[in-house]
Amino acid sequence: MALEIRRDDEEGRFVAPTEHGAATLDYSKIDEDTLDYESTFVPPEDREQGIGEELVLHALDWAEENGWRIVPSCPFVKRVVERNPGRGEVVARR
Repeated sequence: MALEIRRDDEEGRFVAPTEHGAATLDYSKIDEDTLDYESTFVPPEDREQGIGEELVLHALDWAEENGWRIVPSCPFVKRVVERNPGRGEVVARR
């Protein structure tokens, strides 16, 4: 499923419109090169279709392309990183 995902820096989130509302990934800036991927949401009617994972993968790609590191505070983001070998490179080392 190809989503139309946009980044809203003002709100600190990635947004993907779905048939039943918006899927979101909320983030905040921790420091000059690190973002906290705090939470994800997919409307209940749109779950189990890969929307959340596509949203997270998009956000991870964006972080990597722009030199950011991320902290996966959201358990779903953490699971997506763990399920996708090679995606862990963008995770900040503590």
